[in-house]
Amino acid sequence: MELIRGLHTLRAHHRECVATIGNFDGVHRGHQAILEQLKTRARALNLPVTVVIFEPQPREYFAGDQAPPRLTRMKEKLRLLKAYGADRVLCLPFNQKLRELSADDFIERVLVDGLGVRHLVVGDDFRFGCDRAGNFELLKEKGARHGFDVEHTHTFMLDDERVSSTRVRTLLASGNFRQAAHQLGRPYVFMGRVVKDRQLGRTIGIPTANVPLLPGPMALRGVYAVQALLDDGAWYPGVANVGWRPTVGSSRPVLEVHLLDISPELYGRPMMVMPCARLRGEEKFDGLEAMLAQIKNDIALTRRYFNALPFTGGQTGEASFDDADLTLPVSDRMDTLLASAPLTYASTDHDDG
Repeated sequence: MELIRGLHTLRAHHRECVATIGNFDGVHRGHQAILEQLKTRARALNLPVTVVIFEPQPREYFAGDQAPPRLTRMKEKLRLLKAYGADRVLCLPFNQKLRELSADDFIERVLVDGLGVRHLVVGDDFRFGCDRAGNFELLKEKGARHGFDVEHTHTFMLDDERVSSTRVRTLLASGNFRQAAHQLGRPYVFMGRVVKDRQLGRTIGIPTANVPLLPGPMALRGVYAVQALLDDGAWYPGVANVGWRPTVGSSRPVLEVHLLDISPELYGRPMMVMPCARLRGEEKFDGLEAMLAQIKNDIALTRRYFNALPFTGGQTGEASFDDADLTLPVSDRMDTLLASAPLTYASTDHDDG
């Protein structure tokens, strides 16, 4: 897949395509359905599939830290778009210049002069251009004049409910990882490379692998029972904190993972982490002793959760760190690992197993 950064990098060979426009945050099953529409039309016309996205996303530009949290980082979004069929991605910087571009100019500069679009797929409620003046009807009108067809997206429903990024965020925040996975078409995961930190976990007997996260609003924050995929192709159960570590402090959000019963050398190695069940929110403790006691409780609850399931650890199946990583199918095994609601400490003995 080719990434095209900005209109100024478009070349003659980028013209003539089947295209869509949107944020594609999460690349959920609704987005995947749009990509299937594009691929069907692209095959008929023998043209490439081009996806137009924005960076930052428009709501991030306007709302800043009040914007909805991202479900996927840019790198992950690109990998997912490629995996689901995009041939090219045009990433437009969303700035004051683009914000002030009229709807007519957007069509002329991006769709006609830039991409030479032959077929466009967008939602019938799609709005664009300065003050969101452009709409589906304007695209249809301009398409007839410039020689491209416009088709509206097919709404993807699941259990009589429209699949959307907003719905996925709500499910994740409520601890319903099972339903979120069905909306996404894959489990929600974090992916990154382990970095060396202050190594505080080692000093209290609970070593952790730390993966830096992007600053800004987070879809998840708290403590979770997780499964971690390492570059040996196996999954390992663990407990993870996602956030700012208020007791010890942090300059940026971090994913901090303690693997149960193993302590391999992980610095510099890639790791994929799948939250399976929410344990609690992030807390600021009076000191390390109180924090350690709570972490032991978290570990005990995590053990109890995974021990009660028929599938744990490496039994979830092997995987490799390639472009298909993020498209793990929601198999029966994977589905079993994912909780539909937060866990409770009510029946936990509060030992460390």
